[in-house]
Amino acid sequence: MSDWTKSDWRAKPRIQMPDYTDAAALNAVEAQLSKYPPLVFAGEARRLKAHLADASRGDAFLLQGGDCAEAFDQFSADSIRDTFKVMLQMAMVLTYGAKVPVIKLGRMAGQFAKPRSAPTEVVDGVELPSYRGDIINELAFTPDARIPDPKKMLQAYTQAAATLNLLRAFSTGGFADMNMVHSWTLGFADGQGTEKYREIATRIQDTIDFMAAAGIDADTTHEFSSVEFYTSHESLLLEYEEALTRIDSTTGKWLAGSGHMIWIGDRTRQPDGAHVEFARGVQNPIGLKCGPTTTAEDLKVLMAKLNPENEAGRLTLIARFGAGSVGEHLPRLIKAVQEEGANVVWVCDAMHGNTIKSSTGYKTRPFDSVLREVREFFGVHAAEGTVPGGVHFEMTGQDVTECTGGVRAVTEEDLSDRYHTACDPRLNASQSLELAFLVAEELSQLRATRAKARVAS
Repeated sequence: MSDWTKSDWRAKPRIQMPDYTDAAALNAVEAQLSKYPPLVFAGEARRLKAHLADASRGDAFLLQGGDCAEAFDQFSADSIRDTFKVMLQMAMVLTYGAKVPVIKLGRMAGQFAKPRSAPTEVVDGVELPSYRGDIINELAFTPDARIPDPKKMLQAYTQAAATLNLLRAFSTGGFADMNMVHSWTLGFADGQGTEKYREIATRIQDTIDFMAAAGIDADTTHEFSSVEFYTSHESLLLEYEEALTRIDSTTGKWLAGSGHMIWIGDRTRQPDGAHVEFARGVQNPIGLKCGPTTTAEDLKVLMAKLNPENEAGRLTLIARFGAGSVGEHLPRLIKAVQEEGANVVWVCDAMHGNTIKSSTGYKTRPFDSVLREVREFFGVHAAEGTVPGGVHFEMTGQDVTECTGGVRAVTEEDLSDRYHTACDPRLNASQSLELAFLVAEELSQLRATRAKARVAS
């Protein structure tokens, strides 16, 4: 990649990005950002890549989750803590089911920009540019609010830096103590309708008690009270990404300093487009969303561009097809990967293909559809003999009512109670943890099936 520079994307076709009207203001913001410290560091990105390499082989499992889009007005220490807390609970349950380490990767500290299905929207006969996330413009439906403002990149950087600071403190400061995390999970399992999860929770408690009796606890083992937590986001706003991209002094390679992993969305994965051009040159792990329109040929070209050295852990394919469609699309993409002998991590995004409009007018995602897509994902990999490497959820630790279903039985009539998302509906804390229990069952069954196969062979 010695011929690549961080501004090469500017010569490529760009989509899903704003047209800033004040070039001088944009240049000033980019210059200022380029002087700021990177938000993440190369050693962290390399460590995440090594963990993802484990996931590609089935020796680890990826849990990626967080907000659809981070909002400036909803930013608080409590919201960061609550999402981090639920992800720790989910990771513990998944670890028990998979019996391998769970990689914790937040959609946090950078998930500010969102692709849109149309460049404009119409309300009561008035047409304005679409809202593209707080890093670009504002949600309020007024002409001024929808003008892209480059200064919002500076606010996004500040919020991302503060978020990462708190996440690092939570990860190592005692908040991640295994006993504390499991006590929260026990509280969930004691609720009404959660009887089927209680047995797993009890088994986890028995394991923790056994380790404590053997002298393995927070006082004797650092890993018992701390975790590694990484961040990720869609690298949509390339002016922001370029400004935070730096040369790693230890390797001489470029690093996207905005997050540990960046991903390319299903709408911006054109092989000759700006977003692929940017991502191919940085050393970070790269995610690639794969939807129903992803062809085998496109995937082969993208794998060659994004991971030319076929490095394990470098490329994560995030499948998003919708419940009922996984069997139609995933096998042909798995075949394309196998034909190329490519090293990839297969991850299931069970959110984006399952968005519907409720009878009350709200966008929502039925819990049962999310779970069905996850099960179909595991089923295809079992049939193909390949490794399901992780799951990807839009979720929050807050008690929102945005997705229907789950053990707490959110109905369409409940959606208006606490519908706070600026873009797409998120699983709430209860739904997220319930899903972790159900995914853990899939992982446990997969582990048992593979054990039988080894014995038979």
